[in-house]
Parts: sequence; structure tokens; C-alpha cells
Amino acid sequence: MESFTHFNEQGRAKMVDISSKDDTKRTAIAASSIVVSKAIYDGITMQTLKKGDVLAVAQVSGIMAAKKTWDIIPMCHVIELKGVNITFEWQKHNDDNYELLIEATANTTGGTGVEMEALTAASVTALTVYDMCKAVDKGMVIGPTYLLRKTGGKSGDFTANTKLQWFNK
Repeated sequence: MESFTHFNEQGRAKMVDISSKDDTKRTAIAASSIVVSKAIYDGITMQTLKKGDVLAVAQVSGIMAAKKTWDIIPMCHVIELKGVNITFEWQKHNDDNYELLIEATANTTGGTGVEMEALTAASVTALTVYDMCKAVDKGMVIGPTYLLRKTGGKSGDFTANTKLQWFNK
């Protein structure tokens, strides 16, 4: 069993020293979702909600969140992101419920990974959709949020082994 790297000899939190790690290209892809009512789905897709273009705002919000991950997750390093992208796909569950699938991709070249940046982007994107639509219906459900894939670094590549993978990439 691997030991936790974010604790010092006294068992207290520390930021991991990555100064001796080689810079490698790193990518992480995270997913999240939000289940909404037909009224919200119609409002988003027809762009009739009072707050404006929900997906455009949510996309920018997710990108901004990725860039600030180090500021809200205590042990994250400041990372020079090389790219962040958010994509959306709708899934109809029944006549009353629609699910907005969110995929966030973060890229960098550096000594540490971008998993937290991708996960933060996906999460904040979903939260922004909720915020912009809550006046219509507060019964939206967010999640699950999880890491789909990551490449690069000492630990190598990772692909989630789950039935929750919606994107076949």
C-alpha cells in the first residue's frame, strides 16, 4: 500500500516537493453532469432564460475554475495550464428529465498532473448551470463527477473502469 504523500514526518499536511520531477506533457479529462427538468432544458437549448446563454457562461466559469484550482484546493500546486476545454452533450431520460453531460479537459507540461484542475472545471461548470437555472427549478441534481482519463507523469496513464463513461473517446 502506497503511503500518503501530503503528510510530513509529524503527520501534518505538506505540499509535495515536485522540484526534482521531470516536466512531461500531462492531460486529464473529468466528467460531471446535471439532471434538469424539461422547462430548464427548453430554456437552455432555446436560450430563453433571463440570465442569458447558460452554456456559454458555464463554459467560461469552468475554465476560470481550472485556472484557480490551486487557490481553493489547499495542497494543489500553481500550474501553468496550456489548455482547458469544456464540452457538453444532452441525454434525454424521459419526457420530464434531461441530463447535461459535461466533459472538462485540462493540459499542461510540467512536474505535476492536472487531474484536480479538470475535476474542478467539471464541478464548477455544473454548479454554474445550477446557479443560472435555480429560479426555474431548484430540483436539479449534480453528479457524479469523476476522472475519466489522465496521461503523463510518473504514475502513467489512467482510464476509469466504470459504466459511467458517456463519451466514447
